[in-house]
Amino acid sequence: MRPRGLDELVGQAHLRAPGSPLRQLVEGDQSLSLLLWGPPGTGKTTIASIISQQTGRRFVEISAVSAGVKEVRAAIDKARRDLVATGEETVLFVDEVHRFSKAQQDALLPGVENRWVTLVAATTENPSFSVISPLLSRSLLLRLQPLTDDDIGAVIDAAVADERGLGGELTLEEEARSHLVRLAGGDARRSLTYLEAAAGAARSKGSTTIDVETAETAADQAAVRYDRDGDQHYDVVSAFIKSVRGSDADAAVHYLARMLEAGEDPRFIARRLMILASEDIGLADPNALSIAVAAAQTVQLIGMPEAQLTLAHATIALAVAPKSNAVTTAIFEAVADVRAGKIGAVPPHLRDAHYGGAKKLGHGVGYVYSHDAPFGVATQQYAPDVVADVQYYRPTELGAEAGVKQRWERVRRIIRGR
Repeated sequence: MRPRGLDELVGQAHLRAPGSPLRQLVEGDQSLSLLLWGPPGTGKTTIASIISQQTGRRFVEISAVSAGVKEVRAAIDKARRDLVATGEETVLFVDEVHRFSKAQQDALLPGVENRWVTLVAATTENPSFSVISPLLSRSLLLRLQPLTDDDIGAVIDAAVADERGLGGELTLEEEARSHLVRLAGGDARRSLTYLEAAAGAARSKGSTTIDVETAETAADQAAVRYDRDGDQHYDVVSAFIKSVRGSDADAAVHYLARMLEAGEDPRFIARRLMILASEDIGLADPNALSIAVAAAQTVQLIGMPEAQLTLAHATIALAVAPKSNAVTTAIFEAVADVRAGKIGAVPPHLRDAHYGGAKKLGHGVGYVYSHDAPFGVATQQYAPDVVADVQYYRPTELGAEAGVKQRWERVRRIIRGR
């Protein structure tokens, strides 16, 4: 099922666009070396094969896992001899080029420099750190983007219908298709492997349908019933948040695992934890928000699967933290009063007095600078008259908020002159 041309390549629209360097290389029959950087299963080997097929060049593949300097030099020497003797050009595909040592990468330079080969080197690591500078400067770097679920679905659908795949002999049920897409994790090669295994399992049972049970058996992994756009999404997320709020760390981790296994965006989970840290914990544990924010930043930096450790860390920390919704209640009640028209004028002594004529209007007159007052707290009115005695923030005695409550009550008495 490997694509035979750029138009069959799934995903990578930026590389397939008219006038793009890759399309110029394929359709213009130019000799240009490429460095392809992207996650597994996104089309790196396929692109090398397309370049070879559509330009009539010989395709030679070397794996950096098993090849050494000797094999590299032999491949380049053979390409040079063929070019001189018959004019036939060679596409040399080096997979996992980041695994090559400096000496092995140096061995590629003569072939690239003299254009004896069209080098297509693939890597899953950042070439800036894993590929030597001379090779980088002589190659065009193309970055491949991770395939989306829609892309993987298109790969599976094509394989089901195409004569090179299942040829329409088997029917793939929608739930089974969703399961295979999820298992693939953005890897087209993996999706085809699972589809082939599921098709074999269906045939062994004499069935012409691949249902979710067959797909589960073939992949040896249960399907997680979880529709990211449907009720399951909202139900599981709701249960996750309520479990953390309810301080049940075990239940919270269970729902976290269900979301992650179903392919939920880890950034979405991190955002929900940041909201919860203020909504349900607040000052009962002032570190909760810092933990949630740090988790979100870590998820953004490292991605899955490692990010599941950070999300579990944050989930458990927030679940076992003392809880308080005093912050939530305070802002909701304040907003409700503002919407109800309880706004009032800013007290004159708090108004801006940094412009000419302000004091004549009484602005800033009588203001007490807090740092000049005993304990750094001055007795004066801050809120407008209409809400002068309202108590929005009512701290609990849970966790660290107990200490906050004691101090806030003393401070409030001083401010109010009581």
